[in-house]
Amino acid sequence: MIRRTLVLLLTALTAVALAADLGGRIVTVGTDSTYPPFEFVAEDGTIVGFDVDLVNAICERINCVAEFQSTAWDGIIPALAAGEFDMIASGMSITAERAQVIEFSDPYHVVTQAVAVRVEDAGVAFDELVADGGTTVGAQTGTTNAYFAEEAFGRDRLNLYDTFAQAVQALLNGDVRGVVIDEVPADAFAAEYAGQLVVDIRGLGEDPLGMAFQIGSDLVDAFNEGLAEIAADGTLDALKLKWFVTGD
Repeated sequence: MIRRTLVLLLTALTAVALAADLGGRIVTVGTDSTYPPFEFVAEDGTIVGFDVDLVNAICERINCVAEFQSTAWDGIIPALAAGEFDMIASGMSITAERAQVIEFSDPYHVVTQAVAVRVEDAGVAFDELVADGGTTVGAQTGTTNAYFAEEAFGRDRLNLYDTFAQAVQALLNGDVRGVVIDEVPADAFAAEYAGQLVVDIRGLGEDPLGMAFQIGSDLVDAFNEGLAEIAADGTLDALKLKWFVTGD
């Protein structure tokens, strides 16, 4: 029994000794701050949201300080590759194409795609929208939502926007009939524009989300370790409950 206890103690001490410690290092984080609830600009001008809390929670575990900077989505991967910041935390889907030029962390959430429509179209089915040749939809350029929408509706029936906020405004203005977007931000926009938008079309496909780094970055292993810690102690689930309207 004593020997077993010593083995367990040594194992625990070894785990502590091997825990990532970035020594208070400042980590710059690129993010598209127009994507609530993952990241958006608060009234006081600070960038807030789920991804911000996620990275800060991980930094508490691995001893780093995150500094967020707002970056346009369309150029966020080239900016990372050019060294303008150390990592990306911006609700980014893990794809094989992106993984050729950047390195992803382990997934921290899985989103499903949805379509937001105006209240007068409440209850409309996805197949109805696709079959109606006069239906035009919107999405943010460079997103997996845009790729999905183009495949479903065709490029000539897809309007691309720099941000999802612009796509939603186009929907409100009647320029498009729907916006293809992940469920979590779709619910956030529907809550913001309650009585004007609904999200009845859901579950169109799943995308795992990950933080992104330059290939070979020494931050990848550290952030994966920190992510595992906040998943194990319940912090990750608590952040999802805090930020996601659906709580999933």
